[in-house]
Amino acid sequence: MSLLVTDVAYTDEGALAAGIWAPEWSAREPEHAFTVPLDDVAAYTPGAFYRRELPCLLALVDALPRRPDCIVVDGHAWLGTGRPGLGAHLYDALQHDVLVVGVAKNRFAANDLAVEVRRGMSTKPLFVTACGWSHDAAAEAVRSMHGPYRVPLLLQLADALSRGRGVPGGVL
Repeated sequence: MSLLVTDVAYTDEGALAAGIWAPEWSAREPEHAFTVPLDDVAAYTPGAFYRRELPCLLALVDALPRRPDCIVVDGHAWLGTGRPGLGAHLYDALQHDVLVVGVAKNRFAANDLAVEVRRGMSTKPLFVTACGWSHDAAAEAVRSMHGPYRVPLLLQLADALSRGRGVPGGVL
């Protein structure tokens, strides 16, 4: 299952959307890396983070040579039963053609759907939800991702790439 692990970083001038493409969940390194700079970015609205991030992710997906089987977002796919998060909004915008997995570093208080995933030596979990796939299966996939730390390597690379730091190995 191919996946695109995404992240977006914001500056005063706009944003940089980044995607790390991997052929499978347990990949030790990315196959490709993509970035899309954006000048016109919505302001952050508490409780509606997706309004800011969703257009950035859609611009990234539109720039890809093809769609992956799954997109991983840095955040929640669901905020709880009946409460769509960034991932669910992306899933809807892509007309349910691509699985979406949300990997959040912080608990959303009312989220009764998130599956806790502990990795490495960390006692602090990641919170996983999914669209088009069971939350438990998505959590197991996140658990299988490469890297010894709480945050899997591909997520770390997407974060670094979105901040303009590039990725090792000259994938770009």
